Amino acid sequence: MNKNDIIEIAITDMGDDGEGIGKTRDGVVFFVKDAIVGDFVRAVVTKVMKNFCYAKMLEVLKPSPDRVSARCAVARACGGCQFQELDYASQLRLKREKVIRKLRHIGHIAACGDEPEEASGALKNPVYVAPTIGMDSPWRYRNKTQLPVGYDRENKLVAGFYAGRTHAIIAHEDCLLADEGNTQIANIVLSHMERCRISAYDEISHTGLVRHLLIRKGYFTGQWMVCIVINGRAKDLVRADELVAALREIPGMTSISLNINTKNTNVILGQETILLFGSPYIEDTIGNLRFRIGPHSFFQVNPVQTEKLYACALDFAGLTGSEVVWDLYCGIGTISLFLAQKAKKVYGVEIVPQAIENARDNALLNSCLNTEFMVGSAEDVAPLLQKRPEAAPDVIVVDPPRKGCDEKLIATMLVLAPKRIVYVSCDPATLARDLAALLDSGEYRLEKVQPVDMFPMAGHVETVCLLERVAN
Repeated sequence: MNKNDIIEIAITDMGDDGEGIGKTRDGVVFFVKDAIVGDFVRAVVTKVMKNFCYAKMLEVLKPSPDRVSARCAVARACGGCQFQELDYASQLRLKREKVIRKLRHIGHIAACGDEPEEASGALKNPVYVAPTIGMDSPWRYRNKTQLPVGYDRENKLVAGFYAGRTHAIIAHEDCLLADEGNTQIANIVLSHMERCRISAYDEISHTGLVRHLLIRKGYFTGQWMVCIVINGRAKDLVRADELVAALREIPGMTSISLNINTKNTNVILGQETILLFGSPYIEDTIGNLRFRIGPHSFFQVNPVQTEKLYACALDFAGLTGSEVVWDLYCGIGTISLFLAQKAKKVYGVEIVPQAIENARDNALLNSCLNTEFMVGSAEDVAPLLQKRPEAAPDVIVVDPPRKGCDEKLIATMLVLAPKRIVYVSCDPATLARDLAALLDSGEYRLEKVQPVDMFPMAGHVETVCLLERVAN
């Protein structure tokens, strides 16, 4: 097999990044961009690896029964959506299958979508994986948009999204996953830049001023935040007062700021933020709780599904009002405050100091006085918290980043031996790895697995798991 060869192939699966997966008659595995499961396609080979190949679809010879027309004209080019041409019910099914596959292949857990099977061979802990919880309308759900600013091939100023696997900007017209107001905001900023001859950032030469637009909207409150990330000083954004005045015309505009990021890095936000108008934060609600959200705050991008995700975590925690709960990787305290409504005491731990400040403010905002928040890595703070007798946990909730839990933290949880561990995961692979470590101890059994679709039209899936301590 060589680059530029033409192949015809049936697509039998889909990868984590939304590419179709198929196998030729002689057993060569292909990852085919833009193909979906059930398609039979003609494709051109783009890269040959030792154990597999990449290809780009040229033509759908026989479409999958699950194929639909993409609503967005740039869906294939943009790196934001991988599943727009796949029926939504099929997306939910594939995400459930992805969780099952990772649990079985990485965690060696006998996970299934039917009635739990008996443990056999290398597989342990039979467990039923529930159907993925989806959305009634999987569009316009994002409350946060990050738009890189740059130039297109005609040297025209654009803001948009990166094309898949590149930093080439696809011009933003109207992202169907975000609020329509994002387009108006982007156009106001770009028009100001053109009028005032303000340059866009070039990441190769590390020159130019405006790098990104960070836009947030309170899904339920309607409050807007605009944060303009610049490679320079505040005074370099000329006639900023005119830009602020134009942005303030948007109903609900609550916060306008500049963020200074002069580092040669792919990290979007720098450390210094300068408020130009209004409040340094916006507010939004999840259930009956209210949260303050700043430019740096981690806040789930899909508020509708976040409420379902947290309700599931709360249900799995099985709280009666007498439990001490640890919420590790607590962020700005969103899950912590959900738990605090039914717990005796909640201890939240997060490595980002600003997030802990936000968590404390959010606790006061919601009168959740049975909470205590601490700064530090979960693996370092947990052993210190362990020394406080009154803090012994009945339930531990973990919601780690994509890399999963630190080995030291897994070991600490096993020593603490809470009655229940609720694991909220954004990556089925590291989830499976960590669950295997907990189950191999013989101290816990995996009882429930619930996938939640936080990112319709994309390949990611969140999962909530319940582990119960095995009675001695």
